[in-house]
Amino acid sequence: MKSLLATRPEAANPVFQLDVLNQARRQGDSFPAFAGKLREAGLFPLQATGISTLQLNVGKMCNQVCKHCHVDAGPDRKEIMTRDTMRQCLAALRAAPGIRTVDLTGGAPEMNPDFRWLVEEVSALGRQLIVRCNLTIILANKKYYDLPDFFARHGVRVVSSLPYFTASRTDAQRGEGVFEKSIKALQMLNAAGYGLPGSDLSLDLVFNPSGAFLPGNQAALEKEFKRRLASYGISFHQLLTITNLPVSRFLDYLLESGNYDTYMSQLVQGFNPAAAANVMCRSTLSVGWDGQLYDCDFNQMLDLPVGGAVPRHIRDFELAALAGRAVVLNQHCYGCTAGAGSSCGGATAA
Repeated sequence: MKSLLATRPEAANPVFQLDVLNQARRQGDSFPAFAGKLREAGLFPLQATGISTLQLNVGKMCNQVCKHCHVDAGPDRKEIMTRDTMRQCLAALRAAPGIRTVDLTGGAPEMNPDFRWLVEEVSALGRQLIVRCNLTIILANKKYYDLPDFFARHGVRVVSSLPYFTASRTDAQRGEGVFEKSIKALQMLNAAGYGLPGSDLSLDLVFNPSGAFLPGNQAALEKEFKRRLASYGISFHQLLTITNLPVSRFLDYLLESGNYDTYMSQLVQGFNPAAAANVMCRSTLSVGWDGQLYDCDFNQMLDLPVGGAVPRHIRDFELAALAGRAVVLNQHCYGCTAGAGSSCGGATAA
């Protein structure tokens, strides 16, 4: 892949990213087509089995610039979901009572000016609400200090990324001082009742590997995280392991470090049919900040909208058509099916 580096445009360019993934497959067929792997496993075409979760990316603005971020989020990003688009999402939810979970992500979703309004509206519909909080946003500005109490009032399930239980590895991935701020934010969430034994206020942590390797065993990592974070007086419910997909900044890292071929080989060799059968795109519909529809957040960042004769914008939502759609595939999909599998809910196979 060295020939690509000399003229590589910004890694966030979806056309470039797909070219890297597909050119690698064409060169000597060293990486077989993902669709072929599914066919061997009897899973092609990969069909959605319904929609139980509506995931909304409410904007790419973020107070952090993380090295592994597949959204290429940061303080300079201007893409933001408007209240009109949020209303269209709420209309879809009212038309589909079987969608029980709404998953708010970003960027830092809390930075959307209509974030709290949206949380209140979804809460009023009686749906389970997940907010993917990067923790440091809670301390970024005084206007965010009350977020733990706001979350608690609306029964939000908080899912927070913490790269590791040490400052050195966390700060290396997320920036200087992030670990200290994350610890403080976790303590604030605990003080609001989150993550405590027996509490209904769910606090889960997310672990992404810091390099070009797959995450370790989820149960073992959870045990170690709980032991190490207990020294700070912190408790949480679950640890979710998520594999880094070769998209955006992580793809850029793989190319710059010369790890692309090795990492893709790990993903291909680790293909697990059980994980493939349980991929999140079969039960999740992803909504972009502009209302466009995707099978997952990764397809969204690669500009791969839902395919076939189905609505492509949330304003045109049709449950019957979208619930049985064929999922759009590409080589990055290996990331969700390697080893124990990966999803926004963590591992998907034993």
